[in-house]
Amino acid sequence: MIDNVTLYWLTNTAISSARLYWDNAHFPSGGFFDPHGIKIPVAVSAFPNEIYQAPQSWAEKAYPKLIHYGRPAKGGHFAAWEQPELFTAELRASFKSLRDQI
Repeated sequence: MIDNVTLYWLTNTAISSARLYWDNAHFPSGGFFDPHGIKIPVAVSAFPNEIYQAPQSWAEKAYPKLIHYGRPAKGGHFAAWEQPELFTAELRASFKSLRDQI
């Protein structure tokens, strides 16, 4: 936990990590969870104990270049700490199509 906090503190990126919570509190009918049509390749892993498990239909609508959608069996908001093997498998699956293009 100290490493995580230090990373945000030293790189001055805590505000960007908190945007999810701010948007959700201030724009309950719109904001972070509204599709925005992002044009870059995106991967979504909907961990079952996450704050919000994005449905695949929403992810496909929000991210036209969705390269991976996964629903791991376990894990939550801190999936990398809770389920490192599943998290790593999701990362590998997410970037597989990009690696294949190189």
